[in-house]
Amino acid sequence: MVKGFSDNEVKNDAEIKESKKEKKGLSAFLKGKKFTYTLPGKRQINIFGSIVLGLNLILIFLVILYLKNQEFQDFVFNVGR
Repeated sequence: MVKGFSDNEVKNDAEIKESKKEKKGLSAFLKGKKFTYTLPGKRQINIFGSIVLGLNLILIFLVILYLKNQEFQDFVFNVGR
């Protein structure tokens, strides 16, 4: 017996039609929607950049304060417990 494809064609149309059922849930909701991505404007880039830089500066300040000030280190230790 030789392995491989048979000479007879196999018709699986019924199985293919069953697998193409209607989508449910989120995919059905998004079926007709078209989303386009637009690049953020300069103002939005500046706002997010300022927020990120500000939070990084606050983090650096708190780390330095933690390392240099024993009272702040005790406060963090006691609050974290």
